Amino acid sequence: MRKSKFAFAVVAAATLLAGAAQAQTASYAIDPTHTFATFEISHFGASVNRGRFDKKEGSVQFDKAGKSGKVELTIDVTSINTGTAAFDKHLQSADLFDIAKHPTAKFVADKFSFNGDKVTEVAGTLTLLGKTNPVTLKANQFNCYQSPMLKREVCGGDFETVIDRTAYGMNYGVDWGFPKNVRIVVQVEAVKQ
Repeated sequence: MRKSKFAFAVVAAATLLAGAAQAQTASYAIDPTHTFATFEISHFGASVNRGRFDKKEGSVQFDKAGKSGKVELTIDVTSINTGTAAFDKHLQSADLFDIAKHPTAKFVADKFSFNGDKVTEVAGTLTLLGKTNPVTLKANQFNCYQSPMLKREVCGGDFETVIDRTAYGMNYGVDWGFPKNVRIVVQVEAVKQ
């Protein structure tokens, strides 16, 4: 009888602890009006070509106390915007982003690194042109705040990484001297649900 009461107490305590741990994880929806994914690539060493993707959506699971989280960010590659229609059309072509076959790109991450309460890196994978490779986004800044307009917590930051575009099969212009490396900058804010 004592053993069964002890076993019950252990199971009950474990269940309560597991429930408390799960209660720490909060869900956030990515705010598309405060979230932008941009890219930069050198143009013959004379200037830098820049562009952004205007349509994106996603979610974040974030546990501040447990220092963990998950991110899913889907980018509508068809929404590429450089400010020049002819350049956008070429970027959308089979030479580069091939939007007819690959209209979206996706970043999925489940490894958060912290310095105190601040996220310093988010590691995961980027799927682009049907190929998936590991990517780590470094946080240049990160903060959570109570939005006076939304009356909810908002968390976000500015993140960046450099990828080798040829790892995704985007080889256009490499023979002419265009660099393989592309800098990606993601500014993101997500609203607690």
